Amino acid sequence: MNRRTALALTALAVATPGLAANAAETTSPAVPAKVAATKAALRDLWLGHIFWARNVEEARIANNAPRAKASEQQVVANAKAIAGAIEPFYGKPASDKLFELLAGHWGAISAYLDAAVAGNQAAQETAIQKINANADQIAKFLGGANPHLPVDTLRSLLVAHGAHHVQQIGQLKAKQYEAEARTWEAMKNHMYVISDALATGIAAQFPDRFR
Repeated sequence: MNRRTALALTALAVATPGLAANAAETTSPAVPAKVAATKAALRDLWLGHIFWARNVEEARIANNAPRAKASEQQVVANAKAIAGAIEPFYGKPASDKLFELLAGHWGAISAYLDAAVAGNQAAQETAIQKINANADQIAKFLGGANPHLPVDTLRSLLVAHGAHHVQQIGQLKAKQYEAEARTWEAMKNHMYVISDALATGIAAQFPDRFR
């Protein structure tokens, strides 16, 4: 997590998180500027996910092991940062669980990437099933923690995100760079939709944190 992101999130949190204790914090309206700051911080984190994932994809397709290793380390670090962003609101166990689920997301994407590079269609289909199953798990986890985050909506957003990864990998492997550039733009905007939804949902659940 970079310094700007950390400061934005820390400024909005209090020292004693906990889902059960905080669920009743709905007494005052949120301040739009603080909600906007949280949206910006989460956008930065979620954009980092697709940035570093794309680096891994390019590196493995090019058989560049050192670049792939370094980029994958950043994917993991970014997942930890995304999970850490919810800790001030839901506590460490929830943060750890989200990291586990995000690791599952990346694991499924990584498996699809390897299968695509190898040209193994059966393994690609299995990986897609894992991507979608993981999307369901993340949606249920986040929706279960926050009543302002509808599970069905989250599931649709996350399944579409996984499909973007699949499309991007195929285009990079086929050297369809103009098409991949359009996919990147769509992925970026989709990341903003997901991160904004999370920020808005958290602000709605904990308005006293955003006064």
